[in-house]
Parts: sequence; structure tokens; C-alpha cells
Amino acid sequence: MDFRPTEEQTAAAGLAAHIFRDLATHERSAAAGSGSDAELWKALTTAGLTAAVADIGLLGLVLLLEEQGRTTAQVPYAATCAYGILPLARHGSPEQRARLLPALGTGEAVATGAFPGRGRITATPDGRLTGTAPVVPWLRDATYVLVPDARRALWLVRTDLPGVETAAVETTAPWAAGRLTLSGARAERLGQGAEVYEDVLTVARTAFAGLQAGVCAGSLARAVEYTSTREQFGRPLSTNQAVMLRAADAHMDTEAIRVTTYEAAWRVDEGLPAREHALTAAWWGSEAGKRVVHSGQHLHGGMGADLDHPVHRHFLWGRQLDAYLGCGSELLAELGALLAEEPPQAPGAPESPVSLTSTVGTTTPNGAEAT
Repeated sequence: MDFRPTEEQTAAAGLAAHIFRDLATHERSAAAGSGSDAELWKALTTAGLTAAVADIGLLGLVLLLEEQGRTTAQVPYAATCAYGILPLARHGSPEQRARLLPALGTGEAVATGAFPGRGRITATPDGRLTGTAPVVPWLRDATYVLVPDARRALWLVRTDLPGVETAAVETTAPWAAGRLTLSGARAERLGQGAEVYEDVLTVARTAFAGLQAGVCAGSLARAVEYTSTREQFGRPLSTNQAVMLRAADAHMDTEAIRVTTYEAAWRVDEGLPAREHALTAAWWGSEAGKRVVHSGQHLHGGMGADLDHPVHRHFLWGRQLDAYLGCGSELLAELGALLAEEPPQAPGAPESPVSLTSTVGTTTPNGAEAT
């Protein structure tokens, strides 16, 4: 496996890093509250970073979401790409792609998803949906919601149609979330077969694991900067062995999230089975991500308890991502059940185990070999 990005992916990630670094400041995010930063969203779409996802694939999206996570930028980027652009590009009809992708690419429309499906929404044969999704991220900004019904068929719902009601919901992270209530709302089908749901969920889990990798990297970077400049007993906190070990553990956890996410994204882009690998990446994002953002806050000492400090945003995002699309124990149970369903391999067949540890001997986008 070679995770080195293409020239297009590298250029997109560099441009995203520049935009997020310049515009996604702590002051602007604090002013946005739980809403979106409209100027930042316009800058991203004008630069073509939303439309480009259809061409640079899931691995390219993961690289971009890492940059969003580093700054905890208040825009519906992950949701629009994971529940709008990529599902349409992978499963939409030619007519749906021609009609919907341009508006999503320019930011004129925003997409999100009522995932994971919990069987709360039913659909009639003519495409009318009834039911409730209690918490949908970025729903208050959304033009379209990708909704799985009780049979895991996928439907696109416009939020401005009759029979669609949204209400604001506050979550741990300020994701402009909402409660979606459908009362015979008209919807259009996306793809055919229950496997489409699993594919979209695999893509979403991988994308949000990439977002978590960025959140953790940003939290750790803030902790390193703080402990390197904050002095205690006449020397920087970073020279304390306990601080160094805590930061080293956080670094290894962050790299574990990153490399398992790259593997899952690479497999999706290559058309290889990736459901188990996405679960593995999501498990690392949940379990390790939780540890990293706690460490980032703890290493700030008393400053980490300040709710207005920038590191607290990373803590909130990390905890939200810990539970979103399944917490660690749920993901592990699902992965175990999935592996138990696999038929035994024929004698002499090469093994391809799924591991909860980092992949050995792969090349990551920074050119280093993962171990």
C-alpha cells in the first residue's frame, strides 16, 4: 500500500491548509457560536475545494478534513462531502449528478446525513418518508438530508419541502445540529440495494475519522506549544519527563488514527472491500481520539479548564467525534460480528487480517514509513 497523495491531492490539501489557517481563527469560531462561518464556507467553495472531492477521492477528502480538524473550522464541509458529493458521485444516476453536484460544489446547496440509521424512518413505495432523526449534524445549514429508512434504503430529502420540520439541537461540539421530523415528506431514492447504505456509512466513518485525526493533531500542537513556553521552577514544562511521555503517547495515538484512516480511504478509492477497515479507523478515532483531546487539555494545566481557551474547542470536537457514528465499544462489537460472518479461508490462501494496530510497511503522505 502506498498512501502518498497525487499532485492534485497535495495541491488541494495545501490550499485547504492555507485557507483554514488564515480564516478559521479562534476568534472567528467563537463569534460563530454553533453556526457556520459563512465567509470561510464561501472561500472554500470558491477555491473549488468542495467540488474537487469528486475527483480527488476519499483519501483526498481525508487530507482536507485533517486540515479542517486542526482548526476546528465551523463549516459543514465534512457533512456536505461525506453525505452529498461522494454518495452522489458513487451511486447517483447521471441525472442526479448533473442536477445536484454543481450546486453542492459551489456551496449554493449544503448536504448532511441522518446517520447511522436506527430504523426510525419508514418509506412508502412512492417515496414519502415518516419518522424522526433526533440529532443530525449541520442540519440547520442543510439543503438536502441523506436519510436511510428502516430497510436501509437511502433517500434524499430537501429541507424546504412540505412535511419536513427541523428544530435546533445543541450538541457537545457546535455543529449547527438539529432534529429532523418527517411527516409524509417527498424524497428521491439514491442508488439501489442495502449495500449502498453500507458503502455510504463506510465512507462517512472514514471521513470523520480523518477529521478526528486533524482535531487530535491540532490539540497536540497547541499542547506542545504551551508546554514549550510555559515555565515552572525555572524551566519549560516540556522538559518534565511525565509531560514528554504524555505527549509522546498522544502523538502515537494520533498517528494510529491517521494511518488506519488512510488505509480505509485508499481501499475505498481502489474499489477494495473496506468496511472492516473503516470500522478499525473509526474505533481508533473514538478510543484514541478521546485520549488525545483529554491529554491536550490536561497538558495545559489550569489553562485547559478555561472554557474560552482554544484547546477547549478541540476537546469538545474530539468528544463529539468519539460518539458520532458509534462509540468504541459499539464499533468493536460490530467489527467482531462482521469478522465472525466471514467464511474460513481455503488452505494455502494468503491471509489478510484486520488489525486494530497500525499497518506495518506502508508509506504515508509525508513520505515516512508507518510502523
